[in-house]
Amino acid sequence: MKKTALITGASNGIGLELAKVHASKGGDLVLVARNKSKLDELKAELESQYKISVYTIGKDLSVNNSAQEVYDETNKHNIQIDYLINNAGFGDFGMFEKTDWNKELQMINLNITALTQFTKLYLQDMVIRKSGKIMNVASTAAFQSGPTMAVYFATKAYVLSFTEALSNEVSDKGITVTALCPGATETGFQAAGGLEESKLFKGKKLPTAKQVADYGYKSMIKGKTVAIHGIMNYILSNSVRFIPRALVLKVSRKIIDKV
Repeated sequence: MKKTALITGASNGIGLELAKVHASKGGDLVLVARNKSKLDELKAELESQYKISVYTIGKDLSVNNSAQEVYDETNKHNIQIDYLINNAGFGDFGMFEKTDWNKELQMINLNITALTQFTKLYLQDMVIRKSGKIMNVASTAAFQSGPTMAVYFATKAYVLSFTEALSNEVSDKGITVTALCPGATETGFQAAGGLEESKLFKGKKLPTAKQVADYGYKSMIKGKTVAIHGIMNYILSNSVRFIPRALVLKVSRKIIDKV
């Protein structure tokens, strides 16, 4: 049976590739992002290539209650969301006392508030139907604190904790909830966050957004709760539990700092 997936942040990067993966399986899509013209270009491409239906919504999800507006619009058009993929998010680089509060507030609203509200709204419908899948895009940043990216790392820790708790709550309701935790990936994230010169990205051979999307989608379908992309990312993310927190902080700072 054809499944409809709603994907936020679908105009580029991992979100765009997730849309392509779902379309290739024959599923319909609801795509949400600020740039509606990019979404409409992707809609035309996917509908032509895969003979599916794509509905696009241009929306700034950092604005309060935007998730409710998207939910109301899908209900108005009688679109049932079988898979919810909360992918939209961004980061920022800098010492906390010097960074811009308005940008950080937008980050919190997008990375945490919109994601949580989307999940609340669509999960309630899934529970009634006793079926559905949710994937929240977290990060390997969720496993430790991040000096010089303090707010971003904290938002991703929230996403991971929230997802794990929900996965347990709905485990007997026919629903799965997955946290996708990619490491540094070749997307537009580093440019948006001012991270091109960070040791985390500069000169590194990074996995592509497509590789991460393929892995994440398969993990969601399998119902995996925590999906860490890449063997080294898996080892490093889990090893922090056995290392003194003060040392983890120092290493994290060293990795994130600019060259």
